[in-house]
Amino acid sequence: MFNIKKIEKGKLNLNIEWSDGEISNYNYFWLRDNCPTAHDKDSNHRMFNILESSKDLTAQESKVSEEGKLVVKWSEGDHTSYYDPKWLRENCYTLKNKRKFISPYQLWDSSLEKNLKSITVDHDEILNSEEGLLRWLELLHYKGIAIVKNAPIEKESAFPVLNRISHTRQTFFDTPFEVINVPKPNNSAYTAHALRNHMDLPWFENPPGYQFLHCLVNSAEGGNSSAVDGFAVADYLKKNEKEIFETLVNVPLKFRDKDYTQETIRNFHATAISLTKDGDYNDIRFSVATMDTLDCHPDIMGKVYNAHHKFGNLLHNNKFQIKFRLEPGDIFSFNNRRALHGRTAFNPNSGHRHLQGYYMDRDEILGRLNFLKK
Repeated sequence: MFNIKKIEKGKLNLNIEWSDGEISNYNYFWLRDNCPTAHDKDSNHRMFNILESSKDLTAQESKVSEEGKLVVKWSEGDHTSYYDPKWLRENCYTLKNKRKFISPYQLWDSSLEKNLKSITVDHDEILNSEEGLLRWLELLHYKGIAIVKNAPIEKESAFPVLNRISHTRQTFFDTPFEVINVPKPNNSAYTAHALRNHMDLPWFENPPGYQFLHCLVNSAEGGNSSAVDGFAVADYLKKNEKEIFETLVNVPLKFRDKDYTQETIRNFHATAISLTKDGDYNDIRFSVATMDTLDCHPDIMGKVYNAHHKFGNLLHNNKFQIKFRLEPGDIFSFNNRRALHGRTAFNPNSGHRHLQGYYMDRDEILGRLNFLKK
């Protein structure tokens, strides 16, 4: 427990020296905005409107109470705030921004293929225990990939285990969508063709965060699965090909839904790699099949195609991708905006291949994981 040792009043901030020698800087608006009384006691929503404060808001008085709380009497609004030192320390943006950011993501390459057991979880373990569910969620969040083993193989039988996380995301492909070979397909997934490693639905403004492919039957020749950690490939480019990395981060590409059955036109511009506020990897948006006619500035079109060529080939490089075969009862689960997936061609005359697919938003995985860890 850290105690407040000294308070110093500045023009725009209160500066606090802590008992361990650390210094925190607290902006007056930030303090007033986060007064414990600013929030409704039941909903916890902020009720106080900081926009009604004048730009001259300041601390008229500040001191430490006998209980060790920071007490601030404000220059306007006839209000006094009491801040718990533990809360102040945990939420101190001065100290947070001094720390070196450490990514939570565990990057992987083709060596994962030799240890697929490390990303598997048993279906009934997830269904019947919080430990199993937590392991699945941690794999999904930190590694971006997991294979659930020994699930039932009846149609729509993945719903109970998925509902252990949250609700699925509905799209016009329906839930679940049927990954089978059909005549006159409206998507290349519904053919026997090979599929290059790709992200699903890149032409949505917010593509589904996670995808779950539930294998019901896989008796045809071919149809082996592949996956690649797009974050690992992006990291390789960041360290070895700076100009290509910057192009992929800064120049939006164009994607388009080419489904002839739709009465809508969906297209979206987005960069191949996007980053978080901390400079970590956020999204990988890549799909040769659904990239639309690019409309970059003419001076950079050659540079964009060069970067796209390099990135796309690395996403299929055997140094990075893994290959495996889904068995009936497997649920191939992955971060759709990180781990790109594909398959080899299969012979529909040699047997049957039937997967059922489900989507879920990334918020649901992370929100459930945060709740269970708490």
